[in-house]
This record gives sequence, structure tokens and C-alpha cells, in this order.
Amino acid sequence: MDIRSQIAMVFHLDKCIGCHTCSIACKNIWTDRKGAEYMWWNNVETKPGTGYPTKWEDQEIYKGGWEKNGDTVSLKGAGKFKGLKNIFHNPHLPVLDDYYEPWTYKYQDLFTAPEGNDQPTARPVSLVTGEHVDVQSGPNWDDDLGGSPDYARQDVNLDKLTAAEQEAMFQLERMTFFYLPRICNHCLNPACVASCPSGAIYKRGEDGIVLINQQRCRAWRMCVTACPYKKTYYNWHTGKSEKCVLCYPRLESGQAPACFHSCVGRIRYLGPLLYDADKIEQAAAAPEDQLVDAQMDIYLDPFDPEIIRQAKENGIADSTIEAAQRSPVWKFVKEWKLALPLHPEFRTLPNLFYVPALLPTMAKVNDGVYDSTGKSLWNGVESNRLPMRYLASLFSAGNTEKIVAVMKRLMAVRTHRRSVTVGDTSREEAAAALEEAGIDADTADAIFRLTSLATFDERFVIPAAHREESIEMLESTADVKGSTGFGFKERPQRGL
Repeated sequence: MDIRSQIAMVFHLDKCIGCHTCSIACKNIWTDRKGAEYMWWNNVETKPGTGYPTKWEDQEIYKGGWEKNGDTVSLKGAGKFKGLKNIFHNPHLPVLDDYYEPWTYKYQDLFTAPEGNDQPTARPVSLVTGEHVDVQSGPNWDDDLGGSPDYARQDVNLDKLTAAEQEAMFQLERMTFFYLPRICNHCLNPACVASCPSGAIYKRGEDGIVLINQQRCRAWRMCVTACPYKKTYYNWHTGKSEKCVLCYPRLESGQAPACFHSCVGRIRYLGPLLYDADKIEQAAAAPEDQLVDAQMDIYLDPFDPEIIRQAKENGIADSTIEAAQRSPVWKFVKEWKLALPLHPEFRTLPNLFYVPALLPTMAKVNDGVYDSTGKSLWNGVESNRLPMRYLASLFSAGNTEKIVAVMKRLMAVRTHRRSVTVGDTSREEAAAALEEAGIDADTADAIFRLTSLATFDERFVIPAAHREESIEMLESTADVKGSTGFGFKERPQRGL
């Protein structure tokens, strides 16, 4: 057992209001400079929708992530031989039009335009070429189902639904959507790291954050192809690849990342998880319907005395173990089983988990009249306006049982709290919902507390960085026997 620590995240989609404050906070700090204008390390998409870059989820186009190859996995569109074949022309790279051509406005025209009968306007100009452009798209062009025929209806996840289910989703009285914020997942099995010919991309041993060494990067851009979430970008000005760094300078000083700190809906949670690195390959190569369970099995109980002992032996600090015990991510992901990874079928084992949105199901249309006089305030999970198969395509590699179980727990919490605070739902109905979901009233109250009333310190549990130990390990790799240079002790070789 090779126990390590990983900074992990949970986004609660029921609370996201789509305000893009997180995106702007990130943009102002990290990508507000030449060559990075089109980059949005944090972006918020509307689902259903094609996202940013366009159709990033369709790996038939981009060839990102891993594919199962017997008992192991191999890169789908990158790697030693595939990369060599595409070294001079990579057909699987997204082009600027797949993102959008960044622009500003020629505001000087407002002041220098000659006198005339028409109001002067500021024409859009490209931030790349400086020439006038006709704006065709943007990073959130399909926000709130804008341009549904071109965007929402082109969502690749709709391919898993029947024609009738697809049509029902776009009927006016049933039309619905939710917001999907995305950042780099800082995966346990990152395809970007494996694809880089220069070895410029690495995963920090002390906290699992994936970074790009700008001095070693040679702009092969295989990382852009390999990342199935398209969260690695090419800076056309510096000739280097860049990506989300999870605001590690802020984490090292005990502060939450900018997008987390600025989140208006308070949807974001952050904390460490302990995991067994020995299980990564096996979990990544699991059958598709078992991928979620296989990934969850990697994460270890931070309260188990044996896990604590082995973690300490592997160089994990007491403060990190204590933080893992208080981590809200542990509660949402492992204890309550409410949060799921985005597209686990990409086999990167992402460390960003989502609590699916429990959309309104409280009324229906009868003879053109919106009717909310049913027997129960909420209908069953099966009446959710987003089909379970759509959500399963996003969060459980098509396993609808996982989605249904999560939805029943969320519904049970809502029903229980409604009976406590309002009283218009009977205690019997609440008890039945809790029993069906497999949780008790105390657990439901704890979920409600962390979801709705959590303090700043409860949402963000940031362990001490201990960078001094990591630097010492790196500097002494050549001198200290048994050191791997990544903050972990080298295990003895087993005999054949």
C-alpha cells in the first residue's frame, strides 16, 4: 500500500447560479495577458450544451483520455508512437475556432468618429491579430440555453437518450438546464502527464497538484490532445502550454483558490483525501460499469489506525492526516456518497467531484395549466426533468443506478428538512424517504448543514503545505538513500 495525499474538490451543482464570478476571478489573476486571452482555466457551461471548447466531451473528435487495453490502459490519441506519427500535424488538436477568437472593442472610434446622423459604435477587433473581426462565438456562447438548436441540441450526452426523451427535454414546459463549472481535475491518472514528450508536466507529490514546468515545455502540445477535459492550453505568445495550477501559491499560504474564495453560490468545497497509489492502474482499467466504484476504492479512511500508521511511514504529516479527517470532500464523496466524478470513462481518475443538480419536479402541465396540486410536494426521482441516462452519461459512465442512488439521498434530505422546518411534508413521508435512501435523520441533518450553513473553514480544509520538507527531499535525492525526491520514501524492491 502506497498511501499519498491529494487535494480534492467538490462542486455542488444545486447551488451554482451561473454568475461566472469564479471565471472572472481566475481570469484576472492568471490569464489576463498576451497569449492567454482565450484561456479560461475556470469556465462555467450550461448543460445541455456543447461546452468550451466546442464538443470537448466527444473523444471521437479529440482523442483525449485513456482507453482500456486488456488489464491496463493506453493513451487514446497521444503517446510515444502516436505522438511521433502526429509530430508535424496533429489532427486531434482543437483550433482557435473551437474555443473562440478573443476580441476587444476599438473604443477610440467612439471619440474620433466624424459627425454624422448615426450613433458611433466601437467595432470589435481581434486580440490575436489586431484586425476587425465578426464575433462568431465566445467561451459561454450557449449560456442559459442560448442558441439551443446549435448548442444545447448538439450536446454529445444526448446521444444516450431516445428521440422521445430528447424531444421532451426541449418542450417549453419541461425545458430545463443546470450550470457545470469546470477547472483542471488534477487527476490521479493524468493523461497530460503521460503524454508530454519533454517531461514538463508533473504531479506534485505532497498534494497531487498537476503543474507544467515552463522551462522544460517545448510546445509539443500533446498534453492538449491527451487531456479529455481540454484544460491544458497553448499560449501562442510564449510558445508554452499552460493550465490551472489550483492557485497553489494561495494554498501554500493557507488561502483558498481564487475561484473557490470568490464563489457567490458557495458551491465549492476543498480538502485532502488519502489514497492508495498502488491501485491506480487497476482502477483506471476497470470495466466501464465499475469505474466509479473502482475509483472510490482508491480513497482510504483517514480514521483507520492502520491507514494512519502507514501514511506516517510514507512521510505524510500529522497535519495532513488531521485535515483529511475534517475534509468536506471525504464526507461528500465517501461518507455520504453524494458526489461523483465527471466522465469517469475517460479513465483519468479526476479529483473534482460533482453533486448532481436535483432539478424541480414539483408540478406538471394539464390542459395548458401549470398544476402543482399533486399529493406530494415532489414527485419521484424517475420524474426528474433531466433523464437519469443523461446525468449518468455525465457522472457515472452510463451507470444509472449510481445517479438514482444519489438523487434519492438528495431527495430524502430535502423531504426530511421540509418536514422539520415547514411541516407541510409528513414525518411518515420523510421517514420513508430516508429509509429508501439508506440514511438516517442525523446524516440528513449533517448533509443539510454542510450544504447550506457551512462556515468558510468547514468548506475549505487546507493542510499546512510543508514545502520545506518537499524542497529538502528534492535537493537531497542524490544524497539520501531511500528518498524518491517526491516527498515519499522509496519502498524496498520485492523479489521475483
